[in-house]
Amino acid sequence: MTRTLISKPKFQFNFLIMTAYKKISIIVAIAKDYGIGKDNQLLCYLPEDLKRFKRITSGHTVVMGKNTFLSLPCGPLPKRKNIVITNVPDEKFEGCETVYSISEAIEKMDEHAENFVMGGASIYNQFFGIAQKLYITKVHAVIDADTFFPEITEDEWILAEESDEQTDENNGLHFTYLTYTKKEK
Repeated sequence: MTRTLISKPKFQFNFLIMTAYKKISIIVAIAKDYGIGKDNQLLCYLPEDLKRFKRITSGHTVVMGKNTFLSLPCGPLPKRKNIVITNVPDEKFEGCETVYSISEAIEKMDEHAENFVMGGASIYNQFFGIAQKLYITKVHAVIDADTFFPEITEDEWILAEESDEQTDENNGLHFTYLTYTKKEK
């Protein structure tokens, strides 16, 4: 009997090698129902969460989709390498490295430091399976959303850190900072 070996495509193999040597984390604020945004905007304004985001991501690479970039009020985030993913050929974003695929974004990520995926939903979904860490701001409310984050399950993720619950002075929303690490398989 002759057996035919089916090899994995070279792209998939290279993709797995690339992700094994890069520190890829996701940073996001989510509501109780995993809502993350509405009409290409954040669900709520939490100044303390924005300060935390800046503190964690400053000096690092941030990766985002085109719509997330366009939603930023002042263009590229300062003191960070900004990578924008778009599917429009030859589209460029001033002050950013523009890429046209997830694998190209990974190639451009820093090999020696943590890289942060910051949205939107499609980008989160594509990186969710390869990220090693999640920085979650869990808002303890359901807020009207049209965009959602993938479900975080105990069979894939370990809760490594959890802050005390905080309350935003301006809107009364309660939130907690959670850090998850990927379970080893």
